[in-house]
Amino acid sequence: MRSCVFLLSAAFLCVTSAQFIPPYTEDCRTHMYPPNGPTFRGPVSWYTVDLDLPPSKRWTPLITDKKTDLVNMIQAIRDLANAFVPSGKLIELVDITLPLMVNTLPYPFNEEIKGISTDSGVPLGEVVLFNIFYEVFTVCTSIVAEDNKGNLVHGRNLDFGLFLGWDVKNKSWTISEKLKPLVVNLDFKRKNQTVFKSTNFAGYVGMLTGIKPHTFTLTMNERFSLDGGYIGILEWIMGQRDGMWMSFLTRSVLENANSYEEAKKHLAQTKMLAPAYFILGGNQTQQGCIITRSRELSINILEIDLKLGRWYVLETNYDHWEEPFFLDDRRTPAMKCMNQTTQANMSLKTMYDVLSTKPVLNKLTTYTTLMQVSEGKLESYIRDCPDPCMPW
Repeated sequence: MRSCVFLLSAAFLCVTSAQFIPPYTEDCRTHMYPPNGPTFRGPVSWYTVDLDLPPSKRWTPLITDKKTDLVNMIQAIRDLANAFVPSGKLIELVDITLPLMVNTLPYPFNEEIKGISTDSGVPLGEVVLFNIFYEVFTVCTSIVAEDNKGNLVHGRNLDFGLFLGWDVKNKSWTISEKLKPLVVNLDFKRKNQTVFKSTNFAGYVGMLTGIKPHTFTLTMNERFSLDGGYIGILEWIMGQRDGMWMSFLTRSVLENANSYEEAKKHLAQTKMLAPAYFILGGNQTQQGCIITRSRELSINILEIDLKLGRWYVLETNYDHWEEPFFLDDRRTPAMKCMNQTTQANMSLKTMYDVLSTKPVLNKLTTYTTLMQVSEGKLESYIRDCPDPCMPW
């Protein structure tokens, strides 16, 4: 069913806009770093989240600074909902029912969400909706690579907003554009010491991209499945709550796991609400893997294996042993560029080049993050994809 939606939407977009006429890919980009030019909208600001504060107060400085952008984002979600249900009943239902859901969420996430609602003035139900969006709507590219000196580099494009309002005039996804001002880098501290760092959206308490300095790096990509995140959310609402919210699990691992192996175990074995791909990098040679998850268990773990010539692992949104959907093949051009780069030339700079090559970079791309575990480095950049550019 997902493939049918892709096909119909792509056909419509191809007919209505010349920018989608083939070729859909371009030659591998080079010399894109330091970020500049029309694909670079700007750097990402840093904020501190103090884990010693009560959960309801941890986000206050950030939300105070980003309040207007968060309100604009929520208004875009309202407008989208009202376009589907013009009576306004859908948002009314959100405002009535989702506040009841917040107390069922695990601590401290429930209290943090309440605090964000208070600080922003956004109705609680709509902050809950903003925080569960990502269980079902995230498409991405994540790569962990090892250079020929044993250093690990982890890069990702976060693509979000698929089918959530196409702006014909500006040729962009409405929700993707509203998210870009909310992109922030976060330094989570306890007793004034960094516990982990993340690239995130202001108002969102889960984690999709992060680094435990000198220990491991972690990103999460959505995995399409009929037994998808919407099923897990419905089960949660109906009272079946033995699974973990995907982004809450990612944050919990970043905060509490103390090694690559410990992180891998939790990501592989914890029951979840949604299927996912976890892309994990460690701090030693060959510590890089893709964990392919169903909601119940780990289906496959693909690891860097230098003996087999596999010096990187790369994940978009399709099982690595299957061919990607032909209208959404970001894997093939990304692998072409990685192979063209070679292991000897792998670095943050060349990783950024790969992630800047269309269609790996596309209209859904909100940010690019680069991480180097040995230096505890995380850097992020807000992205644009000028025409001609694929919608995903």
